[in-house]
Amino acid sequence: MPQTIATPAHSDLIIKKSRFIGCVQPVANRAEAQAIVAALWTQHPGAAHVCWALLAGGQSAAVDDGEPGGTAGRPMLDVLRHQDMDGVLATVVRYYGGVKLGAGGLVRAYTDAVAQAMLGAAKIPIIKQQTLRCAVPYSFEGLLRRETEAIGAKLLDVSHGDAVELSFSLPENKRDDFLFRLNELGQGQIVWLPDT
Repeated sequence: MPQTIATPAHSDLIIKKSRFIGCVQPVANRAEAQAIVAALWTQHPGAAHVCWALLAGGQSAAVDDGEPGGTAGRPMLDVLRHQDMDGVLATVVRYYGGVKLGAGGLVRAYTDAVAQAMLGAAKIPIIKQQTLRCAVPYSFEGLLRRETEAIGAKLLDVSHGDAVELSFSLPENKRDDFLFRLNELGQGQIVWLPDT
């Protein structure tokens, strides 16, 4: 099951005199990630590299920022993928210490910086939501409100006209059981509307 993280988590490693400052944090999209990376350059003007990797809503990125190709961004992205993350930006700020690490050493350093940060991250499962809309007689409004609350659904909108129209979101994996239960309780008086 895909996961995200609640708050930023950090790591700080010294490897052969180079300092690797890792961070994993929740982000919504690539534009937000790029703004964070730009801010890191402002916070760390003496850094040699600010490498990053992103998995967010189908968008991904692996940026080596001047390190040899495939030695920074890709290994960082692999850590996020291996842990089934989504909506997460991994960054590593490197201060060069004067000792070259070689390709293998760089891959290990960037992987370790992100993996160490992930160890301190509070992970949250991502539960996909489904939006449903229906129309019910006024006498069924209370029943529908109680049932949506009992299953943990979120009431989004209610309008009163000839009938009561309600829209709500609920975890996708609870949808079928919820519809079955409501259709039985509603005795055919609940009309399911297309989601707009």
